[in-house]
Amino acid sequence: MTRSLPKVAGARKKNKLLKAAKGYYGRRKNTIRTGRQAVEKAGQYAYRDRRNKKRDFRGLWIQRINAGVRQHGLTYSKFMGLLIKAGITLDRKVLSDMAIHDAAAFEALVKQVAA
Repeated sequence: MTRSLPKVAGARKKNKLLKAAKGYYGRRKNTIRTGRQAVEKAGQYAYRDRRNKKRDFRGLWIQRINAGVRQHGLTYSKFMGLLIKAGITLDRKVLSDMAIHDAAAFEALVKQVAA
């Protein structure tokens, strides 16, 4: 019996890999071995950074809230404690958006919490 070679399937696999490596620099975009390594490492970075993105955005929201609250004479931690005591359940994403785009509403919220 003759030996069968993965002609169509192998070509499809290589084309899929080279398509994933499209836009890479140097040999990584057009050779199989380095391209496979580059695509695999890119996948690892993407997996890791999908989780890190959540941390980064939470930190950014906290910085924005802190900057907005300090204009009214409070700190972030005191403001968040007062929010919880007042029973206001707004998440950090919404609060940071208010601090940037709707300063009047954010100021009213800070005054309501501080009172």
